Amino acid sequence: MGYVTAVPHPRSEAAGPARAGRLSLAVALLCGAFGAAVALLATRQQWSEGTATVAGGAFPLTAKGSDVTGVPAALAIVGLAALVAVFAVRRAGRFLVAALLALSGAGIVAAALLGASDSSALDEQAAQASGDTSATVAALSHTAWPYVAVVGGALILLAGLLALRYGRSWPAMSGRYERDGAPRVRRKAAVVDPDRPEDIWKALDRGEDPTGA
Repeated sequence: MGYVTAVPHPRSEAAGPARAGRLSLAVALLCGAFGAAVALLATRQQWSEGTATVAGGAFPLTAKGSDVTGVPAALAIVGLAALVAVFAVRRAGRFLVAALLALSGAGIVAAALLGASDSSALDEQAAQASGDTSATVAALSHTAWPYVAVVGGALILLAGLLALRYGRSWPAMSGRYERDGAPRVRRKAAVVDPDRPEDIWKALDRGEDPTGA
């Protein structure tokens, strides 16, 4: 008794990579945009607080993420621009932009982790408040916002890695009318009946010569 081997249909074989490409595109867009928004929001929040001794009393000091380091906010903007630019370039250009997107995310993660324990911004404020250049902040504490920026950077990094892995299958802005990369087939001109005035007028509206000359 013979066995019949099922042969997969070509369309089913091509559907897998196409589906993966669409899914990766959606995830990269979501992660990149959301990660940039999270990183920018985190840099505007309070990262650390402490006190400085002024005239024998304690003076409260606070520092936002942008006071501690400007790197996460700058790289978030770079990452957002790179996310958009991924769709404007192809081949090697897309690879380079995707790499820039991933590096932007990694840079945000590194800068935010370093800023989570940084006290230089508050030390500078303490020196200004007390008038003593050697003064440092006391009772230093940090909030969770630096780690929120880390999450934003990680999302941008993920978007960059997805672009590096699946970016070749993503559409480009210039090719939105060429879904399969094949040249578009020009429509054949309609046949004009010289005995029908409406056909002649339609041909003239289309910019065609109704005489066929």
